[in-house]
Amino acid sequence: MTWRIAIVDDEPLARERIRDLLAAHADVDIVAECGDGIAAVATIDRLRPDAVFLDVQMPGLDGFDVLATLEHLPAVVFVTAYDEHALRAFDAHAVDYLLKPIDPRRFDVALARLRARLQVPAAADLRMLAADLARHRGGSTRLAIRTEGRIELVAVADIHWIEAAGNYVSVQLAAGAHVMRETLKSLEARLDPASFVRIHRSAIANVDHIARLEPIEHGEYLVTMRSGKTLYATRSFSPRLRHLLR
Repeated sequence: MTWRIAIVDDEPLARERIRDLLAAHADVDIVAECGDGIAAVATIDRLRPDAVFLDVQMPGLDGFDVLATLEHLPAVVFVTAYDEHALRAFDAHAVDYLLKPIDPRRFDVALARLRARLQVPAAADLRMLAADLARHRGGSTRLAIRTEGRIELVAVADIHWIEAAGNYVSVQLAAGAHVMRETLKSLEARLDPASFVRIHRSAIANVDHIARLEPIEHGEYLVTMRSGKTLYATRSFSPRLRHLLR
């Protein structure tokens, strides 16, 4: 069986290194190479490779953001210059990770693990990994949102509030709203809990954009955003909101 592989790295020499190491293995076919995160998301979702060697540190949309944005979730081997211990906590979810410069023997170990994982795909693990990585980094700093056939990068700090609509969320910015195909729960896991707080089962607010709170009754509040929008904070979520605002 031949496995379809994509390589994502903003460094041409790094892509060439992985390409050369894969050339010695007859059971892999390199179907794409990408030099940035936005191209990676579009290419991986279009070609649906079995696996991707994914650089962690890239400008714009980094490897973690790519993973969180993908609709098609391949098996992932991270390629990184990070210290080895920084990613050890994620071994349970990622197939493996390779440290730069890549050692050929270590590469063969990662490829063997990749072959084993490809026998039993684990997309759910990757979703968990995306949330774990976001928490480890203190939350994502940007979101990649698909709009009209393109991907827009939105600074998380510019988000005023987020509302749920089934398996979609409406991300509210000063310039308007963007719709994402994602649940509120999964998006909440990617946001910095020091800045974003669930105020209702269907709403998250950015505390930096809250203008005032008005107590109603029984621990509930009207939340007025700086834009003038009024939201409702239920009793079960109000303690966390009051704590952050203090």
